[in-house]
Amino acid sequence: MQPARPKTRLVRSTNHRILAGVCGGLAARFGLSPLAARVIWLVLSLLPGPMWVLYVIMWFILPQAET
Repeated sequence: MQPARPKTRLVRSTNHRILAGVCGGLAARFGLSPLAARVIWLVLSLLPGPMWVLYVIMWFILPQAET
């Protein structure tokens, strides 16, 4: 049995950012690589639905990670 990982807050990444750090923050929160989070976000953005609106909302709502 593996020990439980401590839950981290969902924040925008300052280290792994291309636009706003949202995908980097999601990657850190869920234990993914930033590239994997970006690819998943890209695939989801190609599906019907306003994923770009969710990105912009998260950009403004999520706090920036402290360095």
